[in-house]
Amino acid sequence: MEYKFIYDNKDYVLSEENCDGIFYESEEENDDVKDVSLDMILTALSQGENINFTKEYYCDKCLCDNQEQLNKSYCYLEYHFYIYTKEKHYIINTICEEYKDTSYNKLFRAGKIDDSYIVSIIVCPHCSTYSVEIEQCTV
Repeated sequence: MEYKFIYDNKDYVLSEENCDGIFYESEEENDDVKDVSLDMILTALSQGENINFTKEYYCDKCLCDNQEQLNKSYCYLEYHFYIYTKEKHYIINTICEEYKDTSYNKLFRAGKIDDSYIVSIIVCPHCSTYSVEIEQCTV
């Protein structure tokens, strides 16, 4: 699976080959969300509408060493969406077709979900290497 997008007239391809990995905020292995994979994330991006990456700045420089420093930070392209879980198992994401007719509150009240995570896709604008960061959050 791969996801393609254009930003500032440059083509980007996100695939397994140029992914640095999926990283969770917690170092505890048992805190990982079950049923979440790179393939699932790339599929969600491919099926989503209005996926718009924006410039964000981080203090770490990409290993490609092509980024220019700007006020002690480096430019990346970032997009994020949310995934909802039940007992640490993936249930639904906010960019899929099924989510259009519902909301976090509706799903929570119905007992279908019990937790939320933000999924950030962070891409180097020079070499297209990217990482996926998943962090538990309150909606």
